[in-house]
Order: sequence, then structure tokens, then C-alpha cells
Amino acid sequence: MTITQPYPAPTRTRRASPAAAGRRRARKPWTLSRAVVNGVLVLATAYTLLPVLWLVTASAKNTGDLTGGRGFSLSRLHLGANLHALAAQDGGIYFRWYLNSLLYAGLGALVCAFICVCAGYAFETYAFRGKEKLFGLVLIGVLIPTTALALPLYLLASKVGLVDTFWAVFIPTLANPFGVYLSRVFTAGYVPGEVLEAARVDGAGELRIFWSVGLRMVLPGFVTVLLFQFTAIWNNFFLPLVMLSNTRLFPVSLGLYSWNSQTHTEPSLYPLVVTGSLLAIIPLIIAFVALQRFWRAGLTAGSVK
Repeated sequence: MTITQPYPAPTRTRRASPAAAGRRRARKPWTLSRAVVNGVLVLATAYTLLPVLWLVTASAKNTGDLTGGRGFSLSRLHLGANLHALAAQDGGIYFRWYLNSLLYAGLGALVCAFICVCAGYAFETYAFRGKEKLFGLVLIGVLIPTTALALPLYLLASKVGLVDTFWAVFIPTLANPFGVYLSRVFTAGYVPGEVLEAARVDGAGELRIFWSVGLRMVLPGFVTVLLFQFTAIWNNFFLPLVMLSNTRLFPVSLGLYSWNSQTHTEPSLYPLVVTGSLLAIIPLIIAFVALQRFWRAGLTAGSVK
């Protein structure tokens, strides 16, 4: 007797649901857009770092290499010779400019940040007549570009006899309306009113409360304002150009500009300008790297507030 085996049951192909098919179709545009975003970010990073890379390599080139367009070449490096020539040019005046910039920017940013924190703390903590109107004037000061104030500041300095002195550049950097605004924002975010009231109940005076409690709690905001002001003063060019004629008082930005304006008649100054520019960015890098912990915390608090 012949036994017939049944045919195997046909296998059914599972059809995906319309929702699952839609999700699979939606993945491709997202993947494409993510690749586009990453590509744009890579291009932006390269665009940002390319001048820095050129500055690093070009600072070790001589006049012939720079004028011949060989700034990116890694052969024939003369960094030591360029540094020696930079130190010997005009009796080593470049390092006098460097010291002036450190004094203008370091001391000026420190004093300015302290003044801004004091003002922002007062605006946020105390209630006095006309407070908001006065703060509105501070906000109006944020909208005024610093270049528009150069001529009025020059006229004021000439009235009191401060033109072509250290104070003509130093004193205007002590006021920063944007720093006052940031300090008030940071005070509102970092200094709870309950802590101040508790200190007053304990018998502490207002100056003691600010110095021992308020200033320490708003330290991230202080460092943020300090970094912003240090960068602004270090890169300040127009105010020293208007105020100063004595080359020994020049900051490094104005000094390098004076050398660069002479490169057409003295091409030997070209490598000195490039090497001096490389040295000029070192304090900014050190400041941001050393204080980045406070700076990040301050920016986060400011954005949330």
C-alpha cells in the first residue's frame, strides 16, 4: 500500500504593517540629514582651524617663504631665528608691547569684572528708587558700539590731560554695561535671597555679606565677565590708536599693526609680524583653558536664566 505524505504547508510571508514601513522609510532622510550636519560641522571646524594652522606654520618661515606663498610648508623652519629677530627688533620693543597688553587686559579685566559684579549684585539684591530706569540705561549702553565712544573719550581725556598716557587706555576699560547685565543675571541664578536674609539675621553687615557670601556664590559669573573683558581689552585696537602716539605705550595689537604697515618698504618685518601674532594668542588660550570650568558653569547658568 502506498502512503502519500501530505504536502508541506505553504509558508506565509509576513507583510510589514504600514506604520513599520513608514518608520523604515523615515530612517533614510534622517540618516542623510545627520550626515549633512556632520559634514557641515567638519567644514566649519576646518574653516576655523585653518587660519590657526597657517599661523603656526608661517611663524617659522622667513620673508622669502611667506612672500612666495609657502606658509603651509613644513620644510625650512626658522622659528628660532624669527624669535631672536623679534626680540632684537627696535631694542626688544615687542615684549614691551606684550607687557603693556598684559597690564591693560589683566588688571583692567580684573577690576572691571569686580565692578560689574558689584553693580549686578546691587541691582538684583537691593530695592532703591529708579532702579529699573537706571538698569534700562545700562541696557542702552550695551547697544552702543565701543568704536562710537572713541572720539568722545578722546575729547574727555584731552580735557583732563590724559591723552598719550597709560590711563587714557586703562580707565575706559573699567566700564562694561554688558558685564553689569550678565552679573545681575548670574546673581539672580546663584545667590538665593534666603541665604542673604539668614546672614542678616546673624548680624552680618551688607559689605560682609557681599564679600563672604555673595561674591563667592557668584564666582562663575565673575570669571565669565573677566574672560569676556580680558578678550575684549586684549584685542582692543581703535581706542589705543586714537589715544596713544608714544610707541612705548602701545599694546601688542597696535604695535603689530604699526609693523605691518611698514612691510611694503621693509619686507623683513613680515616674519616678525606673523611670529608676534602667534605669541599674541597664547595668553588668550591660557586664560580660557585655565578658567574653562568656571566659564562653562557661568554660560550654562546664564542661558538657563
